[in-house]
This record gives sequence, C-alpha cells and structure tokens, in this order.
Amino acid sequence: MLSVIKLEHTQEWDSLVKRFREYDVYYLSGYVKAFCHNGDGDAKLIYYEKDNIRAINVVMVRDIYQDKHFTSKISKDTYYDITTPYGYGGFLIQGNTTDEDLKQLEQEYCDYCREQGIVCEFARFHPIHRNGEKLKSMYEIKKLGNTVTINLLSEQQIWADLSSKNRNMIRKAKKAGVEIFWGRSPQLIEEFIPLYNRTMDKNHASEYYYFDQDFYHSMLYDLKYHADIFYASYENKIIAMSILLFANQQMNYHLSASDTNYRHLAPTNLLLYEAACWGHTNGYKTFHLGGGVGCKEDSLYQFKKSFHKDGETDYLVGKKIFDEKRYQELIKLRKIELLEKGMAVEEIKDQFEQSDYFPIYRV
Repeated sequence: MLSVIKLEHTQEWDSLVKRFREYDVYYLSGYVKAFCHNGDGDAKLIYYEKDNIRAINVVMVRDIYQDKHFTSKISKDTYYDITTPYGYGGFLIQGNTTDEDLKQLEQEYCDYCREQGIVCEFARFHPIHRNGEKLKSMYEIKKLGNTVTINLLSEQQIWADLSSKNRNMIRKAKKAGVEIFWGRSPQLIEEFIPLYNRTMDKNHASEYYYFDQDFYHSMLYDLKYHADIFYASYENKIIAMSILLFANQQMNYHLSASDTNYRHLAPTNLLLYEAACWGHTNGYKTFHLGGGVGCKEDSLYQFKKSFHKDGETDYLVGKKIFDEKRYQELIKLRKIELLEKGMAVEEIKDQFEQSDYFPIYRV
C-alpha cells in the first residue's frame, strides 16, 4: 500500500505525480534534483494507495550525522529527519477520504519512517491547495504567515487587482523604455548568477541561498519544460531577472534578482505584471508569489501584495515526531554540547523553550 520511489526512477516518479489533480512543479523529479545537488538531502517520493484513496509526499531525507553538531556524537546512516524540498509541498491526497483512511495512511507512514530511522518531519504545505488543513489529524499544524497569489482569470482582472501605486509604477517603467523578455538559454543563466548573488549580498542572505553551478545546470536542464527566465532590459542592459516555474496551470515566482542602480525604473513591477499576462495567455490559472522574508509582512511582502490586494493565502507548516525517544536524545546531546561550550543552564533552557525552530536539535 505504501511504496517509495527513488529519484533515479524519474519516469515512474513523474508518472505517479501527474495522476494527482493538484500537483505542482514542486513535486516533479526535475525540481528536487536541483536541491539534491545543493546538498539538501536524498529525495524520495512516498506513494500510498488503498481502496478509494491515493496520496503522495515528496521529502528530502537528511542524515542527522551530517549536521555539524552531531558528526562526532552519532554514527553515520543511523538517524534521519525529513523535510519538504525548498518551496511548498506536503501530502496530496486524492479520493473520498474518511477519518479511518487517514488513520491507516498515518499508521503505514509512521511505521515506514520508524523502520528507516527517521526521527521527525517538517512539512511546508502548499498555500494554494491548502493541503495542510486536511492533515490536522496527522501533523501539528501551525500558520507561519501569509503568501500572495495572483488570479490569472483575464488580463483585465490582473490589472484590476493591482494596487493603484503598482499600476503607476508599471506605467512609469513602460514610459521609461523598460522592456520584458523571456527565455532559457545558458547565457541567461550566466547573466542571472552574478546579479542574483549581488542581490543576496544586499539582503544579507545566509550562505544557503548562494547556489552553485550544478544547481543552476539542473534548473536549466532537468526543468526544461517547467522553468523560464524573465528579464527586464533597459538601454540594452539587463537590470532585473526572475526564474519562474510552472506546471499544471500553476505559475510560481522562484528566484529573483535586480540591479539596485535601476530600482527607480520599477523593472520588477513590470516584469511580474508581464509574466502574469503571459501566464493568462498560456492557460495558467494562478501565479503564486510567495511571502515575505521569514514569513513576515515586511517590505517584500507588501511589494508582492501590491499585485493582488485580496490575494492573501495562508502559509501552513506541519511538525511530526515519529520517534519521541530518539528526538529527546538528540535534544539532550545538543544541550550537552552547548554546556561544554560554556553556555549557562538557564540560557540553554530559554533557547530551547522560546524557539519555534523544528527540529529543535538543529537550532
């Protein structure tokens, strides 16, 4: 009833995913390959089928031994935790699902995870499909914030949903001579990488967000039919770029970069507007922009919200512990490490009690 597909079985993986009405690009093998190259873990597709229901979940399996806090404390290939690949996902369930069906799915899933030495899972649910709301019996669900989705019903609707300030910025960009193009050549990737890295520098991003050449190579070739690079050009110079993903009538804003020297021309405003219109023309129904940094309603979030005043969607995450005993043992090992480094007992206690980070032993 429950089977696990490895990433090398690409055809079987994608065939199963595409049997689900609500699948998005985040579930496809080509998407997760890039994050395997990035060192995020070993990708697996969990597939479940019984009677009237089918379910899938894409996870990155991480050997806890590889975490710098545990390399000298536990053995390799012993304990793992799993997480949703960068972006959104979580279980998609299709069919006439009863409470009993969910219990059986949960039981088989938990049994499998314990057998594999998987201690816990952190899931980032899909804001558009709201699959987290259906899984409250399986996970400890929490809302982290909001994301923004543009409705691609028509170009008239796209324009009407913009804030008045955003409409003015788009007019300004057009009047200044900013033009929007798109493609997916290696040359565009080579243009994107330094511009993106400079954007990350400006935003003081963590090391994780500086992707290597293998990552971008995978984005270009493994997502051949599911990714495009949109870019804004001014006086024959590229001043803003975005990698957009799409599958199954859904578009997603993935990675973005811009030259701060041209911010006054509002190139990203025009880029996203033109991309939304392109999406409508090509049969897409939604364009998900994501949320703010750290799920906050910051300036980035307000910028995205200016594309759809009423387009807020809940962003839910789920926590699940499969092996409580091992989970507590890992916390204990982490606390001992902090004590050995000279941190006070009360300070350690406060750090673990006040943090929402999961799994807490990785904090």
